[in-house]
This record gives sequence, C-alpha cells and structure tokens, in this order.
Amino acid sequence: MSVKQAWLILEDGMVFPGVSIGAEGKTLGEVVFHTGMTGYQEILTDPSYCGQIVCMTYPHIGNYGINEEDVESRKPWASGFIMRDLSCITSNYRSSQSLQAYLKENNIVALANIDTRALTLHLREHGAMRGAITTSDDFKAILKEVLAFPTTSDVDFVAQVTCKEPYTWPLEGTDSPSSGPHIGVMDFGVKYNILRSLHKQGARLTVFPASTSAQALLDAGCDAVFLSNGPGDPAKVSYAVETIKTLIGKLPIFGICLGHQLLGLALGGETFKLKFGHHGANHPVQDLETKKVEITSQNHNFALRLGSLPADTVEMTHVNLNDQTVEGIKHKQLPVMSLQYHPEAAPGPHDSHYLFERFFEVGFHA
Repeated sequence: MSVKQAWLILEDGMVFPGVSIGAEGKTLGEVVFHTGMTGYQEILTDPSYCGQIVCMTYPHIGNYGINEEDVESRKPWASGFIMRDLSCITSNYRSSQSLQAYLKENNIVALANIDTRALTLHLREHGAMRGAITTSDDFKAILKEVLAFPTTSDVDFVAQVTCKEPYTWPLEGTDSPSSGPHIGVMDFGVKYNILRSLHKQGARLTVFPASTSAQALLDAGCDAVFLSNGPGDPAKVSYAVETIKTLIGKLPIFGICLGHQLLGLALGGETFKLKFGHHGANHPVQDLETKKVEITSQNHNFALRLGSLPADTVEMTHVNLNDQTVEGIKHKQLPVMSLQYHPEAAPGPHDSHYLFERFFEVGFHA
C-alpha cells in the first residue's frame, strides 16, 4: 500500500492527519460519519452521498473487497472517503478487486490512519461541516478554499445525479412483468435496490428524470408514482415539489428519504437540517400502527419538522426513537405515503421490507 501524508481540514480549522490511500489530488465536500460496520461499496455508489465526504466509524474497512453485484447506481458519488484502518487483505468469493484499487480507479480521494473516533465526536458536537482531504500542508490556503466551498443548501445535487433520459427497469433482460402496475419512478438519485424491491412486487418500472412534469407522468400511463431518495436540501428541488402537488389525488404516491421530504413539502410541511444527520444501519424506528420497533438503514441530513403537516389530512406513521424525528407519514384519505429511512436497506437490516407490500396493498388494493 502506497503511503503519502494527507490531512482532513474542516471549516472550523480543525486538522486531522492521516495517509492518502485513494486517488491523487484534493477533494472538498460536507463531512459526515456513517455508523455501519459493512456496506462501503453501497455507500460509495449511493447518489444520496453526492457532495459528501464519508467517514466510516467502524475501524476496519475493506476486508471483503469490491464486487460487481453490490453497486447501487451507475457510478460512485461520494466526494471522499475516510477510515481508520484500510485492510491490506481482501477475502470474499465475490471480490473482484480491492477497495484501494476501486478508489483509485474511480478517482475517489480517500484518507486512512486518522482518529475516526475523535472526528466523529467532533462532528457530533459541532455538526456536519465542510472539509477537504488534501496532501498539501498549506493549511491556511486550503481552509480558504473550504470556507468558499458551497454548503449543502447552496447546490441542487439532484440535478447532478438524476438520469438524463427515461429508462425501463430491469436494465437488461426481458423478465420485466407485462401485467403488473406501471410505476413511474422520479429519479432524485434512486438506488438500484429500491428498483429491485419494487420490481419484486410485480411492478413495471419506468425511471424518469427529476425535472419530469406531472403531465408527462400521466401521459406515460403510470398507475402510481415513486419518489426516490437523493442528495442535498429538499428546498433546492422546488420544481419537484410542484410536480408532486399536481399528482396528489391523481395517482398513488410512495416516497423514500428525499422523496419523503419532498412529499412532506408538497403536503404543506416544513423541513430542517439535522445537526449531523442520520447515516448508518442501526437506527431504531417505531411503526406507530403495529408498535413494533425496526432497526433501519438511514442516510439523510434533512428531516420533516414535527407538527408542520396539516393534522386534518396527514398523520405520522413512524418515529425515530433516538431523536423523535418524523420517519414516516401517510395521507388520511388518499393512497399517499412516505418513509424517511430505507426499507430496501442496502446496506442494512431487512426489518422494514414489508412496507413495499403495504404500499401495494394501499395503492392497488391487492
């Protein structure tokens, strides 16, 4: 493993030393931490991490390598990657290359051998913030770049990750059902496993760019609309909010993560930025209908504000037991529902996969 001194420099001036293990150069982004023990390949290829530098809190990363099956989109999106210890040994029957080779091949700047516990505690205390991974020791110059770098709320990251043209799912093969409901997926940064999960329910899927109009979705003959996950501040995706407003009452709607936040805005709610976000595969959420507690996979920096939704038409269905934030909502009269977390859980537990079935029961009276 090649070793070159590198640093993480945060916007508050904190500097964390380490070694460069990925692509050469410098990267800037919002620094967040992820509490999952596994799933680094899915994290790197999750479009929701566009614009973010991800620090893994689990200390030993890379031991099972990279495979061709577990990517969650067409390319990696994370701006940078941080870990305590990069495994020099790769051992898994599906592995096709090492994590370090993958980072270099995909031009991802990464940092190892840093005190990730200290970094995580710093972010928990002071909040997610902009930062840079660099091999330059001119800290003053790099800090100026970090402070001039746009914040999450300054950029429409959805426009960067969404598809350019509509496409059908599966991407290859002819096993797509011909008789199931046709779901139009609004691609704000959709993960492949969400598409797989909808497809397993018997749906025919057409994925549309985020800027697609409500009329275009109706003209395409969609029986329902799915609002995908995605990166950034929902306030920067106001064009999608207007589309969703038009579709409410015309088609069943199901949203996940950013799609949940956009649906909440369309229903009259408000969103706010969490201090350091929810990033991990171990968040406890209670289903208020069944009273069961699920361990969930999450990745978001924004949330719906409790109490901002009109109580006469919308109710909360799920709540986060760590901080009481809104994790699920549904319309009281219409087949419209959404979840803040990821029931498809890639990576993560499978506790919540039943919610895809619940939407099909509500939306199509199966």
